[in-house]
Amino acid sequence: MKNLRKYGIAPFRVAVIHGGPGAPGEIAPVARELATYYGVLEPLQTTDTLEAQVRELQSVLLAHGELPVVLIGHSWGAWLSFIVAARSPNIVRKLILVSSGPFEEKYAKDIMKTRLERLGDRERIELLSLIDSLGEAQDKRGDQQLARLGELISIADSYDPLPYDDEVFETKYRIFNRVWQDADRLRSSGELLQLGSDIKCPVVAVHGSYDPHPAEGVQKPLSTVLEDFRFILLSKCGHIPWIERQAREEFMRVLIEELRG
Repeated sequence: MKNLRKYGIAPFRVAVIHGGPGAPGEIAPVARELATYYGVLEPLQTTDTLEAQVRELQSVLLAHGELPVVLIGHSWGAWLSFIVAARSPNIVRKLILVSSGPFEEKYAKDIMKTRLERLGDRERIELLSLIDSLGEAQDKRGDQQLARLGELISIADSYDPLPYDDEVFETKYRIFNRVWQDADRLRSSGELLQLGSDIKCPVVAVHGSYDPHPAEGVQKPLSTVLEDFRFILLSKCGHIPWIERQAREEFMRVLIEELRG
């Protein structure tokens, strides 16, 4: 798998960073729409440790971006973008965190509980079964199980989704498992949040009111460590704003406005 797709024409001043980890392609609809106005990079995460993904993203931006770039990171991609902005402040002009996970562990304890409460009985049982069995799956079966897990979680995470094509083209459990273990340790230690003190660019967090990742777990911690931080809450919006019927237009308007600013 190549680790970069390009949209629009050079110079490439914007990069969209997908979530997962291990689910490349999901944020392509955002890249295509923004490419009407800007050259957009879509780096694809192909490595299986957090540090390797940081280096991979840095390398792609240095080789193909018109520096400094605006990073738009979704979910795990928000954390990855946050880390890169802290480690390489000279290459990032603005950081836009979309549907980020909480930056302190205490805010994460009820995420799965919220998801389970939103699912029907059959979906809930299947989700719990997949969670229990994933740890034993290290091959293609694990990739398939993770893909199905993502489908069920998307149901719980969405407020009023439009019909859409899932553009994740290669779900990799190995990448998800190894990178998430690294990321979870980084948050638990407090190091993830502390990296914010090294970020020099403006940071904007965009979050859906229906996202099971609590908005206060992003807004409150980041407001204590970032010098230039704003938080935008989208109503009637779940974890993937660009598929939300009642929030998609506002989400894209916010992105375009922030890119112009």
